[in-house]
Amino acid sequence: MPAANNTFNHIWSGKCPRCRQGDIFQYPLTKVTHFAVMNTRCPVCAAAFTPEPGFYFGALFVSYAFTVAIMVAVWLILYLVFNPADWVYGLALVSGAILFSTISFRLSRVLWLYWFGGLQRKS
Repeated sequence: MPAANNTFNHIWSGKCPRCRQGDIFQYPLTKVTHFAVMNTRCPVCAAAFTPEPGFYFGALFVSYAFTVAIMVAVWLILYLVFNPADWVYGLALVSGAILFSTISFRLSRVLWLYWFGGLQRKS
């Protein structure tokens, strides 16, 4: 299995950027009421998941990009397949953004931690 594919799997499953074994989030995504609860440290290698106060502010912009991509995809599918009334577009765009908000939140934080957390994997 190529390394890039492996990294994608670790990011998607929310694993620690250093050891690739510990979970970044305490609860599974299916527990919607606690979807945002993060571990402060990796349960396996003890890497800090909050390097500095306000670290995840930048993840807001990644989440925004995901939301825009979801809205463009929903609009494009509706336009090309159904071409419904305007109120359907609005309802579908808002519904899509709400339905994918938990995934967008988590994925943006994990990506931000991988990119800027300074927790490069030790070889």
